[in-house]
Parts: sequence; C-alpha cells; structure tokens
Amino acid sequence: MNNIDLDSLIYLTILGAAIVGWFIAENRQGLGKIARMLVAWGLIFVAFVGAYGLWEDIESELLPRQAVIEDGSAISIPRSFDGHFHLTLQINDVPVDFLVDTGATDIVLTIEDARRIGLDPSELAFIGRARTANGDVPTAFANLDTVQLGPFSHQNIPASINEGEMPGSLLGMRYLSLFDRIEISGDQMTLEP
Repeated sequence: MNNIDLDSLIYLTILGAAIVGWFIAENRQGLGKIARMLVAWGLIFVAFVGAYGLWEDIESELLPRQAVIEDGSAISIPRSFDGHFHLTLQINDVPVDFLVDTGATDIVLTIEDARRIGLDPSELAFIGRARTANGDVPTAFANLDTVQLGPFSHQNIPASINEGEMPGSLLGMRYLSLFDRIEISGDQMTLEP
C-alpha cells in the first residue's frame, strides 16, 4: 500500500468515525431500532454479494442461451441478455459455446476450444490472417469431423482457429448457410433445415 492509499484510508476512517459518532449521538434513544436496521441492511448487503457470486451458476436458468428444438423442423434461439444469440454445438462430441456472428465467414475457434475438441495448436499451420477489432491475427485452418446442433449433424466442416485473444468462439455464415432459412424476428433467431 503506498502513502496516498494509506492517507486516504486514514482520512476515510476518521470521516466514517465522525459520521457514526454523530449518528449515535443524535439517535441515542432509539439505538435498539438502529441496531436492528443495521443488521437488516447488513443482511441485504450479504444477499447481494451472494447473488453476485452465484450469478454465473444461475444465469443459464434465468436467461436461456441454448437452442430450443421445435418438432425437429426448426431451431429457435432466444436472444441473450447481452443482445446476441448464443448456441452450444457438439463438435467431435464436445460441447462448445458459440456467439452467432453473421459478420463472420467461418466457424472461428479459440485456441482453448480447439484444444478441447482434439486439435493440437502446435501441429496447426497459422498461415492465414484475419482482420479483427484488435488488428491482424494469425489463423490456421482445420476440418471439423462432426458438428451437431440438436438433431442436425454435419460432417467435415471447415473452421478457422484464431491465435489471437478472443472472448469465445464465433459461429459464422459458412455454418449458418447449411440451413435453408435463417430468420431473425424480435428476440428470436430461427434456423430451418
């Protein structure tokens, strides 16, 4: 901790003590009521901290991300809370989360997802280039043995592996165009074979 942080901490401690002291002096007749209110606010604070800590575990229950199969004739994808469409595909029998990106040409995998599905990045030739918001990044090309979305399975699908930083894998138009119809209406994306 440097001197500025220590000075700020001392100042805030003295200020806080002065405010608490004034509050107690002004409300000394109702200290029991104040203690109950402090406990109630403390419990509310703990509840918010707990909810924040559990958010990743309950997010998928409250805000569905996965596709919903409708009679095997279409896949309906709800828009996520972040405004995007997300899907989980089985690639080589491994679930991989994707952001649907109609501006991307290929399926673009992160290095981590490529490893998870059995591709060894050290054996890939990163000879391609992709222009991203973070500048040009090297890419490698591979064919995915099987890509499955619900009941729909495709074999030998080309994909790119991005060597740069990515928050997650992207599902581009090369895969989406395997469906006969793509429709976005309101907060739903529908894929029909």
